[in-house]
Amino acid sequence: MSETPTTEAPAEQSGPALADLQDERLINQQSFSAVASQFVHRLRGGELGSLPVIIGLIIICTVFYAIEPRFLSSFNLVSIARFAAPTGIISLGIVLVLLLGEIDLSVGSLSGFASAVMAVVVVDNGQPVLVGMAAGIAVGATIGLFFGLLRTRIGVPSFVFSLAGLLAFQGALFYVLGDKGTITIPASSSLVQFAKFGYVPAGLSYLLVLLIAAAYLGAELLNRSRRAKAGLANSWLPLPLVKAGLLAGGLVFLTYYLNVDRGWPNVWALFTVLVVVTDLVLRKTRWGRHVFAVGGNEEAARRSGIKVDRTYVTVFVLCSSLAALGGLMAAGVLGSVSQNSGTTGLELTAIAAAVIGGASLFGGRGTAYAAMLGIIVLQSIDSGLNQINVDSSVRFMTTGAVLLLAVMIDSVSRKARTSSGRG
Repeated sequence: MSETPTTEAPAEQSGPALADLQDERLINQQSFSAVASQFVHRLRGGELGSLPVIIGLIIICTVFYAIEPRFLSSFNLVSIARFAAPTGIISLGIVLVLLLGEIDLSVGSLSGFASAVMAVVVVDNGQPVLVGMAAGIAVGATIGLFFGLLRTRIGVPSFVFSLAGLLAFQGALFYVLGDKGTITIPASSSLVQFAKFGYVPAGLSYLLVLLIAAAYLGAELLNRSRRAKAGLANSWLPLPLVKAGLLAGGLVFLTYYLNVDRGWPNVWALFTVLVVVTDLVLRKTRWGRHVFAVGGNEEAARRSGIKVDRTYVTVFVLCSSLAALGGLMAAGVLGSVSQNSGTTGLELTAIAAAVIGGASLFGGRGTAYAAMLGIIVLQSIDSGLNQINVDSSVRFMTTGAVLLLAVMIDSVSRKARTSSGRG
């Protein structure tokens, strides 16, 4: 008689198998080979994560460096980070909306409208920059609240009211700017000094990246402790140590390389903080779990007691507020607000960045880091094509092709997850 195969408990666990390893189909990650096996298992099941984006970014950097070595110069990388951050902040709000399976086409024109409000308050009315920024963000939050109520109280599809907003806010931008058409923000203002000329000091930048790696390791060890107390198995202990070490080493080297030129732009540091905080909120709070639940199955979420309408409203408020903040940072980077602010396809770029970074158009899947990865890919493509003097028509076609490829990968991985029971 053949024996029924069983899964061994981890070496540190004696007695009965841990709760989540009593099912023999679950993989015990207590060795390097087991970790590799589970990684392959996840890929086959459609759990691709950020792997396609990272591979794509490596290919992009390799190709452009082979054509124009200046592409990977510290000067160009700093410029990529500075110009990518404002759109990345807008894309972060798009990620939140996509997690609900919704869309917001108005973020581009809204960002321009909010920056125009700020410019009028600061330049024309002589108010402090913080007052102007508060006014711009308040405009965004109010519009987000209005959108959320349209979605929950009246049932207007997000595609419809955001498309209407795209047109309306563009008109509002023209109205606020008036006959002047352009408002120049003084270079001495704190906004321009922060966004255009501000960089993180070298010593502080090293400290911050090491704190990021230490925070990651601390979170992993805390998670291991909680799983052990709950009677659940933990991953192979060297794994989080290796990940934290690689993260620290990579960030320290990148920081050193950027400091050869000007260092990390302040606006990119702000974007990074927003991404990290948003990621923690999505993964560690009840509200974040509700967002994923509503995006995965709205009716099931409602029946489980989740306040679905409140979730929709808060997400649209955050999305519009981040769009306004991104517009303010873009105005600071450029040093002015014009009738072109936010109206040159910015909303499409922000949506493309979120999707390329890994946020699913079908809702319920994605991370805050999708906005960061996606905007790095798009800004790298744009910078590389500019350096080799490619016509703008080719840049648009290339961006469209990359977006289509990202959606195709998302659709294929979604089918793989469904067929493997992970859907």
